[in-house]
Amino acid sequence: MIVCVCNNISDREIRQAMELGLTSMEELRRDLGVATCCGQCFSCAEEILNEHLAATARAEIQETVLKRPAFSN
Repeated sequence: MIVCVCNNISDREIRQAMELGLTSMEELRRDLGVATCCGQCFSCAEEILNEHLAATARAEIQETVLKRPAFSN
């Protein structure tokens, strides 16, 4: 889906940029040009960014859970 019509930026491109390490709207603006013209795409791009960051945080939490073996007496 095209998120930024002015610069022809898709949601896939935004997600790929985030996979490469972008973590803020300022970085998306700087590197992709998202929300630099009319600004109508800002809220949609921000929603994609927040969903990705939340999913990444959940994945990190799951990876750090320690599983201890059960003690038997």
